[in-house]
Amino acid sequence: MQVYTPADVAKRAANKYLGVLIAAKYARLLNEFPRTMNEAREKKLTTRALEELTNEEGIEYRVTPRRGR
Repeated sequence: MQVYTPADVAKRAANKYLGVLIAAKYARLLNEFPRTMNEAREKKLTTRALEELTNEEGIEYRVTPRRGR
């Protein structure tokens, strides 16, 4: 089993905190799609999201500024 450290995540994102937030949002997005029984037993969604973030292609993301109050 692959272990993803904050340093691995920080390589693909601006910092480790942003990387974890991106992976969490991507895991929530993956959860919206139906899964087959084969995929359900395969890996957890957070693990799949971290894999996608740390591989060469990565997850494309854009940071938008907060809206003023």
